[in-house]
Amino acid sequence: MSKALEGVRILDLGHVQAAPTATQLLAWMGADVIKVEMPGRGDITRGQLRDVKGADSLYFTMLNSNKRSITLNLKSPGGKKVLEELVRRCDVVVENFGPGVLDRQGFTWERFQEINPRIIYASIKGFGPGRYADFKAYENVAQCMGGAASTTGWEDGPPTVTGAQIGDSGTGVHLVAGILAALFQRERSGKGQRVQVAMTDAVLNLCRVKMRDQQRLEHGPLLEYPTKEFGDTVPRAGNASGGGQPGAALRCAPGGPNDYVYVIIQPPSWEPLMKIVGRQELITDPDYATPEARLPRIPECFSIIEHWTLTKTKFEVMAALNEADIPCGPILSMRDIYEDKELHERGMLVEVDHPTRGRYVQVGMPIQLSDSPPDVKRSPLLGEHTDEVLGWLGYDNAGIKTLHDDGAV
Repeated sequence: MSKALEGVRILDLGHVQAAPTATQLLAWMGADVIKVEMPGRGDITRGQLRDVKGADSLYFTMLNSNKRSITLNLKSPGGKKVLEELVRRCDVVVENFGPGVLDRQGFTWERFQEINPRIIYASIKGFGPGRYADFKAYENVAQCMGGAASTTGWEDGPPTVTGAQIGDSGTGVHLVAGILAALFQRERSGKGQRVQVAMTDAVLNLCRVKMRDQQRLEHGPLLEYPTKEFGDTVPRAGNASGGGQPGAALRCAPGGPNDYVYVIIQPPSWEPLMKIVGRQELITDPDYATPEARLPRIPECFSIIEHWTLTKTKFEVMAALNEADIPCGPILSMRDIYEDKELHERGMLVEVDHPTRGRYVQVGMPIQLSDSPPDVKRSPLLGEHTDEVLGWLGYDNAGIKTLHDDGAV
């Protein structure tokens, strides 16, 4: 079965997490992704957080499956020439270097257009145009400056970043959308274009409901927040639901650090909830019978429910509440997820074999295409496909040897 992006060639100049997230998704969709790395070292994540001596780290393998690796020294004439040949043959260039890095090496957007007018040049930077354009950003910097950290955590605690990589991987997913749109438009226009996503902009896009609440503040307190006194900015709301329905993480048996279940109280849920927890008298009690009556008593409402959840495991709670169509979800630890057989069966977790580190579990393709199922493969060794790619570009054995001898690859 052919893949959705079969025949599309991606020149991956990305490193660390943001751009590699994008190119890995494209590779899973069937694109031929050629990852360019520095000779001798490669992507810095190959050695970061290494857990198996002499093997690529899981940090690298998790973000670079299904790609081919070629090493190029972009400071050498031979390496630059090979890069130009790759640009000429590829459909998309993806990079997340610091501001101006590629420009200083002579590879500007204008130069890419000269080499290949159909090329799509996709970039991730920390910030968009403006006073921060030349600044560097990392995951937590993007979360802090994109609005996430100020709205995450508890009211009496410090701003908090989330464990989800919304700055790096979140931006990579945004870049994929831009690349696919540019490829689609090129089918009509015949021309390539520049695609740019700033990490802080991507984080802000993911915080749009908080921007909603910032404007709602102008008309009074945000009653769904547990905050007692409101200032002039959106407060941190702990585990309160951002959708307007009260929600909380409630303790469960046997009382471990992740033995919690998140429960949402929607108006239709109150009656079945009270029947399940054995407090039927609160169904008609005027202090609890309506959402308006419950609003000032939300902590007490969840305390009542928690008295019951403490007698059950989080999975028992989930089963009981879902029978009554009550929204809830157990707090799953990474171990819970890692050991979930169903995730393995449906390909969201995939075990792959690696020649130097052995077998490991890779997060699979989250986007399901009925006519283009993903085939998750291992990440490449450093420079594993250098000679193969050079041969595809037209270099003969003597030419390939010269490039090696000159330190260009």
